[in-house]
Amino acid sequence: MREENVGASSAGGERPGPVGAPGAAAAASGGPAHGPGFAGRKSQASRPGGAEAYEPGAPRGKACGPGGPQASGPGTPEAYEPGGTDTEALGAAFGRGEAVAPDEPGGYRGVFRVREFRAVFVAHLMSLLGVVVSEIALTVLVYRLTGSPMLSALTFALGFLPYLLGGTLLAGVADKYPARRVLVVCDLLCAACAAAMVLPVTPVAALLALRCVIAAISPVFNGTRTATLADILGNGDRFVLGRSLLRIVSQSAVLTGFGLGGLLLAVVSPRGALGITACTFAGSALLLRFGTKRRPARGGDSGALLRSSLSGARQVLADRRLRVLMLLFWVPPMFSVAPEALAAPYADVIGIGPAGLGLLMCALPVGTIAGELYAGSALGPATRSRIVLPLAAVTLLPLTVYAATPGLGWALVALTLSGAGSAYTLGLDRWLIEEIPGELRGRAMTLLTAGLMTIQGVGMALAGLAAEFFPVSTVVAAAGALGTLSCLLLVAEARKTEERDGADRNMTSG
Repeated sequence: MREENVGASSAGGERPGPVGAPGAAAAASGGPAHGPGFAGRKSQASRPGGAEAYEPGAPRGKACGPGGPQASGPGTPEAYEPGGTDTEALGAAFGRGEAVAPDEPGGYRGVFRVREFRAVFVAHLMSLLGVVVSEIALTVLVYRLTGSPMLSALTFALGFLPYLLGGTLLAGVADKYPARRVLVVCDLLCAACAAAMVLPVTPVAALLALRCVIAAISPVFNGTRTATLADILGNGDRFVLGRSLLRIVSQSAVLTGFGLGGLLLAVVSPRGALGITACTFAGSALLLRFGTKRRPARGGDSGALLRSSLSGARQVLADRRLRVLMLLFWVPPMFSVAPEALAAPYADVIGIGPAGLGLLMCALPVGTIAGELYAGSALGPATRSRIVLPLAAVTLLPLTVYAATPGLGWALVALTLSGAGSAYTLGLDRWLIEEIPGELRGRAMTLLTAGLMTIQGVGMALAGLAAEFFPVSTVVAAAGALGTLSCLLLVAEARKTEERDGADRNMTSG
């Protein structure tokens, strides 16, 4: 999976999957953002060709969320004050930090200078711990209660299925209510669900239903948290690096989390492990409540929740530029999950044991972490912007070597290179956050998360289905080829929308 894992989910992908996400200004150009076309809200900083717009210290637009000019956001200094939480004691625990301008240089270290981000980061770590433990514990618990491999597998799959419903029907929550309240309530609901799983009287059907509830909540939490990062870090490079850090943590969970969870189950019962999950969700809620600043709701559609959610999705997907940027996030992961989903049968084909299978499962996350770290620490914002489309075009190409049924060594090289190619998402993060109008950010990011998780689940299912009829190596190679073709088409569309927006800007300035 290719998204940072977040606090309120036990979904099997956006949690420990390779990539698990602001009341900001409508536009750096100063124009309001209204209607499906968002006319006049395009920001010059979001253009692939606009490298000069990424200079640190470049002026940003004034925040114009529901709180008016006083609303804290990336364009307002209030968002960067070290104070502002409700509890001074917890603020001191995280250190005072400094007021930081949105695009002040400093790399990953500079992001950690922002006190609110440190609270979000630690909460993320706690949530990941709980999610990894719960995924293993619940699967083991259901198998022990039923003896059914199908129900055990269904327990894991249910982490994916409710994402689409939660991300589309509940997305309006992210903009209708204050972000901190949404995050805390989501975590507390997940803690309550995990606590209910601990009770010995909870039947299997209720365990599966609670699993679905947590998964449905997850995209709302993810989208709200990502939008809030822009409030905390600004629209610029700090936001990009903050998102990158959360993804790196999630990828690291792929490498270590399940092994640690297995060791934990050797010491405590599955229900005891679920009790630990409830505690980690509650701890995350406390950190977010007392470690982040209260900000007003972004507003958006003031109607019913369902109407607001669906209206936000329609507005985002009706905009040609936003739609292609979303698809650049969604499409590559849909194909890149094929070698992960088919790792076990491929290991059998080339005759490697469990250790080799473990290496195949680790290669893609290792490549992703390496690519993110290099792009985030060694490349500047302008360079990261320039490599978005070239990298997106070729990130799946290494998978085509599977056509030759490579041995373990070459397969590891191909998977690592493919994972490293996902570094294009750093520049893409910035383009997207600067394209989305402030009043839609929560819903747009919720939709992004829901789509990402859903499409990865679809990709896994399709890969497994294809492997029933064709050799595993052929399926993975075909995924690489079809994925590359799809990415090339998206890159061409992205360039067209850039040319169109550039022409619009010239006409406006003329």
